[in-house]
Amino acid sequence: MNITTTDYHTAGEPFRIVTGGLPPVPGDSVAERRAIAIGAGGTATAPRASALDDVRRLLTREPRGHAGMYGGFVVAADDGEADFGVLFWHKDGYSTACGHGTMALGVWAVDTGRVAAPDDGTALVRIDVPSGRVSATVHRRGGRTTGVTFRNVPTRVLGRKVELATSRGTPAVDLAHSGAVYASLPAAALGLSVVPERLPELTAAGREIRAALEGHPALAAYRDGVYGVILYDELPDTPSGPHQRNVTVFADGQIDRSPCGSGTSARLALLADEGALRPEQTLRHDSVIGTVFTGRVREQVGDGVVTEVTGTAHRTGEHRFVLDGDDTLGAGFLL
Repeated sequence: MNITTTDYHTAGEPFRIVTGGLPPVPGDSVAERRAIAIGAGGTATAPRASALDDVRRLLTREPRGHAGMYGGFVVAADDGEADFGVLFWHKDGYSTACGHGTMALGVWAVDTGRVAAPDDGTALVRIDVPSGRVSATVHRRGGRTTGVTFRNVPTRVLGRKVELATSRGTPAVDLAHSGAVYASLPAAALGLSVVPERLPELTAAGREIRAALEGHPALAAYRDGVYGVILYDELPDTPSGPHQRNVTVFADGQIDRSPCGSGTSARLALLADEGALRPEQTLRHDSVIGTVFTGRVREQVGDGVVTEVTGTAHRTGEHRFVLDGDDTLGAGFLL
């Protein structure tokens, strides 16, 4: 196996883009390709799906990756209106949405010339993801990229003040779908705060809440269930609007180092729904490591809202990964 990648980080969260060596990815749409990749495409495609998953495991496991690795397979768009599609993946499988990944992909598309961009101004990159069509507007000045804005699929509030029995009491969580389902609650409701030294407890709490929500009636229409649990601290408002610090525990206990792109969309919809974020205001959303996204609600669409999240993404390296046939560790291991 010989795989090439270009790696980025978005506000500290890694995103590994596979640029070469990928086996064929069957399917007629991004959503169908994801279903095949996770084994839902039927026996006829199982051998190719397994080969694809071999690459995911190789890139997310040590010694080539780590338990917090995130990335994507670039695939064909669903139609000619988008620039390309992507299958998002992490150590536990394939997600339906990834805001920080969309931001990294937008910057990568401009960096590589895949999408033309001016020296001064913006370039729009349209990307098909399993949850729909999203976009990344790449901001440029003096021939350099200065930021990127992620425009998500519409976000819907699914439930408010859903009480759960946990080992830390009976907190109430809010549910929103922003390409994936997120559960939100103040960290203080569990006797915690969003600081690095509390990460083990925050991670355990996130996993417990996700498990407690399995099969909840509010999620009946969402086969994947809760993807991420957002624990947040309220901070003093800025002149532009609310200010929160969060950590998102996603998949099977992964920690988002960024403020979480799709998770920020969920927070924006919930804040707007409760009247804490007016249309002209901006949310400052800090991560557990101190990096920042800003977000706004742009418009109402049916029973949802369209959100935009702005941050930065930077290239960290270009790699060629190989798997030696004599390597007894194979695709690697997770700790």
